[in-house]
Amino acid sequence: MIAAQKTYMARPGQVEDRWLLVDARGQTLGRLAVNIARVLRGKHRPEFTPHLVTGDHVIVVNAAEIVVTGGKLTKKQYDRYSGYPGGRRVRTYAQAVERDPTFPLRHAVRGMLQHNTLGAEMLRRLRIYAGAEHRHEAQQPIPISFGPLGEIIRG
Repeated sequence: MIAAQKTYMARPGQVEDRWLLVDARGQTLGRLAVNIARVLRGKHRPEFTPHLVTGDHVIVVNAAEIVVTGGKLTKKQYDRYSGYPGGRRVRTYAQAVERDPTFPLRHAVRGMLQHNTLGAEMLRRLRIYAGAEHRHEAQQPIPISFGPLGEIIRG
């Protein structure tokens, strides 16, 4: 009889937290968001477990210098609706960046995560700053970048 191989599943508290630092200067919004979402979910780690938060903490700096392609600067719209008559609010990408430079990236990453309490927990591990300064030096974040295929490149 052949012994069955067991699938490894991480347990809560078993996965070590790491802090990663990403410089968003000159990067495309969607490509950066999909890579950040993958790291927050933990899909880059061998101990990935779908029902747990196995991802890392991600600090994004220079979010105000993210690039969008084509005519998205004026054509991309962010829509909100309060539920009341006349309560629809529409903002273009340029208006959203002017008001809060971190909003488009947070909105894009949130759309790529699970829409439940697990996804909300993953989103809490994301810190976005418009400029180069951040307040997480005590965590000693590891600077990373993403390769053309989404692979993580340290340093």
